[in-house]
Amino acid sequence: MKLHRILALITRHVYLYKRSLARLMEIFYWPFLDLVVWGFITVYLMRFKGELPGVVTFFLGALILWDVLFRAQQGITISFLEEIWARNLMNLFASPLTPGEFLAATMAMSVLKVTMVSIVMALAALIFYSYNVFMIGAALVPFVVNLIVTGWTIGVFTTSLIMRFGQEAEVLAWGMVFLFQPISCVFYPLEVLPGWLQAAAWANPAAHIFEGMRAVLTGAGVPLTHLAWAAGLNVVYLAAMVAWFHYIFNVCKDKGLLVRVGE
Repeated sequence: MKLHRILALITRHVYLYKRSLARLMEIFYWPFLDLVVWGFITVYLMRFKGELPGVVTFFLGALILWDVLFRAQQGITISFLEEIWARNLMNLFASPLTPGEFLAATMAMSVLKVTMVSIVMALAALIFYSYNVFMIGAALVPFVVNLIVTGWTIGVFTTSLIMRFGQEAEVLAWGMVFLFQPISCVFYPLEVLPGWLQAAAWANPAAHIFEGMRAVLTGAGVPLTHLAWAAGLNVVYLAAMVAWFHYIFNVCKDKGLLVRVGE
Protein backbone atom coordinates (compact mmCIF):
# COMPACT_ATOMS: atom_id res chain seq x y z
CA MET A 1 0.00 0.00 0.00
CA LYS A 2 1.59 3.27 -1.16
CA LEU A 3 0.81 6.52 0.67
CA HIS A 4 1.42 8.75 -2.35
CA ARG A 5 -1.29 6.99 -4.36
CA ILE A 6 -3.75 7.37 -1.49
CA LEU A 7 -2.91 11.07 -1.13
CA ALA A 8 -3.26 11.59 -4.88
CA LEU A 9 -6.79 10.19 -4.83
CA ILE A 10 -7.71 12.28 -1.78
CA THR A 11 -6.39 15.40 -3.52
CA ARG A 12 -8.44 14.57 -6.62
CA HIS A 13 -11.65 14.45 -4.55
CA VAL A 14 -10.84 17.56 -2.52
CA TYR A 15 -10.44 19.55 -5.75
CA LEU A 16 -13.98 18.54 -6.73
CA TYR A 17 -15.33 20.60 -3.82
CA LYS A 18 -13.35 23.73 -4.66
CA ARG A 19 -15.80 25.17 -7.20
CA SER A 20 -18.90 23.03 -6.73
CA LEU A 21 -21.78 24.67 -4.87
CA ALA A 22 -23.78 21.42 -4.85
CA ARG A 23 -20.95 19.53 -3.16
CA LEU A 24 -20.40 22.31 -0.63
CA MET A 25 -24.12 22.26 0.20
CA GLU A 26 -23.71 18.60 1.09
CA ILE A 27 -21.26 19.61 3.81
CA PHE A 28 -22.66 22.94 5.01
CA TYR A 29 -26.30 23.47 4.04
CA TRP A 30 -28.06 20.09 4.38
CA PRO A 31 -26.60 19.23 7.81
CA PHE A 32 -27.47 22.74 8.99
CA LEU A 33 -31.04 22.33 7.69
CA ASP A 34 -31.41 19.02 9.54
CA LEU A 35 -30.25 20.68 12.71
CA VAL A 36 -32.67 23.59 12.31
CA VAL A 37 -35.67 21.27 11.82
CA TRP A 38 -34.81 19.07 14.79
CA GLY A 39 -33.93 22.16 16.79
CA PHE A 40 -37.46 23.49 16.31
CA ILE A 41 -38.85 20.11 17.37
CA THR A 42 -36.69 20.25 20.49
CA VAL A 43 -37.87 23.78 21.26
CA TYR A 44 -41.46 22.54 20.96
CA LEU A 45 -40.80 19.57 23.25
CA MET A 46 -39.37 21.95 25.85
CA ARG A 47 -42.97 22.93 26.57
CA PHE A 48 -43.63 19.37 27.77
CA LYS A 49 -40.41 18.95 29.70
CA GLY A 50 -42.34 18.01 32.80
CA GLU A 51 -44.13 15.14 31.07
CA LEU A 52 -41.06 14.07 29.08
CA PRO A 53 -38.18 14.11 31.56
CA GLY A 54 -34.77 13.91 29.93
CA VAL A 55 -36.03 13.37 26.40
CA VAL A 56 -35.25 16.91 25.24
CA THR A 57 -31.58 16.47 26.07
CA PHE A 58 -31.22 13.56 23.66
CA PHE A 59 -32.51 14.84 20.34
CA LEU A 60 -29.83 17.24 19.18
CA GLY A 61 -27.02 15.02 20.45
CA ALA A 62 -28.56 12.01 18.71
CA LEU A 63 -28.95 13.98 15.49
CA ILE A 64 -25.31 15.13 15.50
CA LEU A 65 -24.04 11.60 16.16
CA TRP A 66 -26.38 10.14 13.53
CA ASP A 67 -24.98 12.59 11.00
CA VAL A 68 -21.47 11.35 11.85
CA LEU A 69 -22.56 7.84 10.87
CA PHE A 70 -24.40 9.03 7.76
CA ARG A 71 -21.53 11.20 6.47
CA ALA A 72 -18.96 8.47 7.14
CA GLN A 73 -20.97 6.13 4.94
CA GLN A 74 -21.53 8.81 2.31
CA GLY A 75 -17.83 9.66 2.21
CA ILE A 76 -17.10 6.18 0.84
CA THR A 77 -20.06 5.60 -1.45
CA ILE A 78 -20.17 9.10 -2.97
CA SER A 79 -16.41 9.01 -3.62
CA PHE A 80 -16.95 5.79 -5.56
CA LEU A 81 -19.91 7.26 -7.44
CA GLU A 82 -17.83 10.31 -8.38
CA GLU A 83 -15.49 7.98 -10.25
CA ILE A 84 -18.42 6.31 -12.00
CA TRP A 85 -20.01 9.60 -13.01
CA ALA A 86 -16.67 10.85 -14.36
CA ARG A 87 -16.14 7.57 -16.26
CA ASN A 88 -12.87 7.32 -14.36
CA LEU A 89 -13.20 3.93 -12.69
CA MET A 90 -11.33 1.99 -15.35
CA ASN A 91 -8.59 4.63 -15.46
CA LEU A 92 -8.06 4.23 -11.72
CA PHE A 93 -7.84 0.48 -11.69
CA ALA A 94 -5.78 0.34 -14.87
CA SER A 95 -3.18 2.26 -12.84
CA PRO A 96 -1.10 0.68 -10.03
CA LEU A 97 -3.81 1.75 -7.54
CA THR A 98 -4.97 -1.24 -5.51
CA PRO A 99 -8.48 -1.81 -4.09
CA GLY A 100 -7.02 -1.43 -0.59
CA GLU A 101 -5.53 1.96 -1.46
CA PHE A 102 -8.82 3.03 -3.00
CA LEU A 103 -10.69 2.09 0.18
CA ALA A 104 -8.10 3.87 2.34
CA ALA A 105 -8.53 7.06 0.30
CA THR A 106 -12.33 6.94 0.51
CA MET A 107 -12.15 6.32 4.26
CA ALA A 108 -9.89 9.35 4.62
CA MET A 109 -12.38 11.40 2.60
CA SER A 110 -15.19 10.26 4.89
CA VAL A 111 -13.20 11.45 7.93
CA LEU A 112 -12.71 14.86 6.30
CA LYS A 113 -16.44 15.12 5.58
CA VAL A 114 -17.38 14.03 9.08
CA THR A 115 -14.99 16.59 10.57
CA MET A 116 -16.38 19.47 8.53
CA VAL A 117 -20.03 18.50 9.05
CA SER A 118 -19.53 17.95 12.78
CA ILE A 119 -17.95 21.40 13.19
CA VAL A 120 -20.87 23.02 11.35
CA MET A 121 -23.52 21.18 13.37
CA ALA A 122 -21.80 21.60 16.74
CA LEU A 123 -21.39 25.36 16.20
CA ALA A 124 -24.95 25.77 14.92
CA ALA A 125 -26.36 23.82 17.88
CA LEU A 126 -24.37 25.97 20.29
CA ILE A 127 -25.22 29.31 18.65
CA PHE A 128 -28.90 28.77 17.87
CA TYR A 129 -30.03 26.36 20.62
CA SER A 130 -27.37 26.75 23.34
CA TYR A 131 -26.71 23.02 23.05
CA ASN A 132 -23.14 21.89 23.73
CA VAL A 133 -22.47 18.45 22.29
CA PHE A 134 -19.30 18.27 24.39
CA MET A 135 -21.49 17.84 27.47
CA ILE A 136 -21.25 14.13 26.61
CA GLY A 137 -17.68 14.42 27.87
CA ALA A 138 -14.67 12.22 27.11
CA ALA A 139 -16.96 9.42 25.92
CA LEU A 140 -17.70 11.55 22.85
CA VAL A 141 -14.38 10.50 21.26
CA PRO A 142 -14.95 6.70 21.29
CA PHE A 143 -18.59 7.32 20.34
CA VAL A 144 -17.57 9.25 17.22
CA VAL A 145 -14.77 6.83 16.28
CA ASN A 146 -17.10 3.84 16.50
CA LEU A 147 -19.80 5.58 14.46
CA ILE A 148 -17.24 6.43 11.76
CA VAL A 149 -16.15 2.79 11.58
CA THR A 150 -19.80 1.68 11.41
CA GLY A 151 -20.31 4.14 8.56
CA TRP A 152 -17.25 2.72 6.80
CA THR A 153 -18.67 -0.79 7.11
CA ILE A 154 -22.00 0.21 5.56
CA GLY A 155 -20.23 2.31 2.93
CA VAL A 156 -17.88 -0.50 1.84
CA PHE A 157 -20.80 -2.93 1.64
CA THR A 158 -22.87 -0.46 -0.39
CA THR A 159 -19.95 0.28 -2.72
CA SER A 160 -19.45 -3.43 -3.41
CA LEU A 161 -23.13 -3.77 -4.36
CA ILE A 162 -22.93 -0.77 -6.71
CA MET A 163 -19.77 -2.23 -8.26
CA ARG A 164 -21.48 -5.57 -8.81
CA PHE A 165 -24.90 -4.42 -10.01
CA GLY A 166 -24.13 -1.03 -11.59
CA GLN A 167 -26.47 1.94 -11.96
CA GLU A 168 -29.56 0.11 -10.74
CA ALA A 169 -27.94 -0.11 -7.29
CA GLU A 170 -26.80 3.53 -7.10
CA VAL A 171 -29.87 4.52 -5.06
CA LEU A 172 -28.41 2.45 -2.22
CA ALA A 173 -25.75 5.13 -1.76
CA TRP A 174 -28.42 7.33 -0.13
CA GLY A 175 -30.82 4.73 1.25
CA MET A 176 -28.72 1.88 2.65
CA VAL A 177 -27.82 3.57 5.94
CA PHE A 178 -31.50 4.27 6.68
CA LEU A 179 -32.25 0.54 6.53
CA PHE A 180 -30.24 0.30 9.75
CA GLN A 181 -31.82 3.31 11.46
CA PRO A 182 -34.76 1.44 13.08
CA ILE A 183 -32.34 -0.90 14.88
CA SER A 184 -29.81 1.85 15.63
CA CYS A 185 -32.09 3.32 18.33
CA VAL A 186 -31.07 6.86 17.40
CA PHE A 187 -33.99 8.73 18.95
CA TYR A 188 -35.45 6.12 21.30
CA PRO A 189 -34.10 3.51 23.73
CA LEU A 190 -33.55 -0.08 22.68
CA GLU A 191 -36.13 -1.30 25.18
CA VAL A 192 -39.03 0.13 23.14
CA LEU A 193 -38.33 -2.30 20.29
CA PRO A 194 -40.17 -5.63 20.10
CA GLY A 195 -38.15 -8.56 21.38
CA TRP A 196 -37.11 -9.95 18.00
CA LEU A 197 -35.86 -6.51 16.90
CA GLN A 198 -33.95 -6.02 20.14
CA ALA A 199 -31.82 -9.05 19.24
CA ALA A 200 -31.00 -7.46 15.88
CA ALA A 201 -30.22 -4.13 17.57
CA TRP A 202 -27.74 -5.78 19.93
CA ALA A 203 -25.82 -6.94 16.85
CA ASN A 204 -25.69 -3.35 15.53
CA PRO A 205 -22.70 -1.29 16.78
CA ALA A 206 -24.60 1.98 16.29
CA ALA A 207 -27.30 0.89 18.75
CA HIS A 208 -24.68 0.47 21.47
CA ILE A 209 -23.33 3.97 20.79
CA PHE A 210 -26.72 5.67 21.01
CA GLU A 211 -27.65 3.65 24.09
CA GLY A 212 -24.32 4.74 25.56
CA MET A 213 -25.01 8.38 24.73
CA ARG A 214 -28.30 8.26 26.60
CA ALA A 215 -26.58 6.60 29.57
CA VAL A 216 -24.00 9.40 29.75
CA LEU A 217 -26.60 12.16 29.45
CA THR A 218 -28.70 10.64 32.25
CA GLY A 219 -25.67 10.55 34.54
CA ALA A 220 -25.13 6.79 34.47
CA GLY A 221 -21.43 7.16 33.70
CA VAL A 222 -19.30 6.00 30.79
CA PRO A 223 -20.93 2.88 29.27
CA LEU A 224 -17.86 0.65 28.99
CA THR A 225 -19.94 -2.43 28.16
CA HIS A 226 -21.66 -0.72 25.23
CA LEU A 227 -18.35 0.71 24.01
CA ALA A 228 -16.74 -2.73 24.16
CA TRP A 229 -19.61 -4.28 22.23
CA ALA A 230 -19.52 -1.54 19.60
CA ALA A 231 -15.74 -1.78 19.13
CA GLY A 232 -15.77 -5.57 18.94
CA LEU A 233 -18.61 -5.70 16.43
CA ASN A 234 -17.02 -2.95 14.35
CA VAL A 235 -13.71 -4.81 14.07
CA VAL A 236 -15.45 -8.00 12.93
CA TYR A 237 -17.85 -6.29 10.51
CA LEU A 238 -15.28 -3.98 8.92
CA ALA A 239 -12.78 -6.81 8.37
CA ALA A 240 -15.55 -8.91 6.82
CA MET A 241 -16.71 -6.08 4.54
CA VAL A 242 -13.18 -5.24 3.35
CA ALA A 243 -12.65 -8.92 2.50
CA TRP A 244 -16.05 -8.93 0.75
CA PHE A 245 -15.11 -5.82 -1.24
CA HIS A 246 -11.90 -7.46 -2.48
CA TYR A 247 -13.85 -10.59 -3.42
CA ILE A 248 -16.48 -8.61 -5.36
CA PHE A 249 -13.74 -6.56 -7.03
CA ASN A 250 -12.03 -9.71 -8.28
CA VAL A 251 -15.35 -11.16 -9.49
CA CYS A 252 -16.15 -7.94 -11.38
CA LYS A 253 -12.64 -7.82 -12.86
CA ASP A 254 -12.80 -11.44 -14.02
CA LYS A 255 -16.25 -10.97 -15.58
CA GLY A 256 -15.42 -7.61 -17.15
CA LEU A 257 -18.10 -5.86 -15.10
CA LEU A 258 -15.88 -2.93 -14.16
CA VAL A 259 -16.02 -1.74 -17.77
CA ARG A 260 -19.82 -1.63 -17.67
CA VAL A 261 -20.25 0.04 -14.27
CA GLY A 262 -21.91 3.42 -14.83
CA GLU A 263 -22.89 2.74 -18.43
